[in-house]
Amino acid sequence: MNKDEILAVQGLNVSYGESKVLFDADLHVNRGQVVTCVGRNGAGKTTLLKTIAGFLKPTSGSITFNDTNLVGLRSYDIARMGLKYIPQDKKVFSDLTVRENLELGSYATKDYNWGPVTDHFPRLKSLMDRKGGYLSGGERQMLMIGRAILGDPKVLLIDEPTEGLAPSIVAHLRGAFKELSKKAALVIVEQNLPLVCAISDKIYALKEGRIVAELRDRESIKANVCEQYL
Repeated sequence: MNKDEILAVQGLNVSYGESKVLFDADLHVNRGQVVTCVGRNGAGKTTLLKTIAGFLKPTSGSITFNDTNLVGLRSYDIARMGLKYIPQDKKVFSDLTVRENLELGSYATKDYNWGPVTDHFPRLKSLMDRKGGYLSGGERQMLMIGRAILGDPKVLLIDEPTEGLAPSIVAHLRGAFKELSKKAALVIVEQNLPLVCAISDKIYALKEGRIVAELRDRESIKANVCEQYL
């Protein structure tokens, strides 16, 4: 890895039983970068994030985070190292309040400073006593991201964060992602192309389990270029 690189995926192959899902995937992320992955449903985007985060074991290839090989490590150990995965299901602990959800995140990370959470997501301040089951989709997404940034992670893997959300929430997340990238690299799976093109330093396009394009200049990071991969 070069001195600017924080995450490197090389030659990654992943299978579900006899079905191969990812083929020789390469992905490189520098510190502070916003990298997005685009592609149709079933292209392998979520599998890529889950494998990086340790929830799936690759059949071959390497995953290096901060000069440490992640292959074979448990997902919770990877999270403790500063690489967090935020799934697309927008599930929080529905019987617990927002405060209690954050307290669980603090217990796991030993980080009880919620200032950055409420700075990024002021809406959560007024929701501290509301149970997770009564939050809107956008509020749950804010809580999931807020909980994940406890412990000052260096990489956030965020899966389909704007799916099903109102435009006003998407606009807020756009600003939040830019602010979050000042302290952590972001790898985001997303299909909202205007958002993708607005926030991305680099885009990887996946098709049928293969990375078929890497877009890294402003001339190619445009919606009409990305559309061909959706």
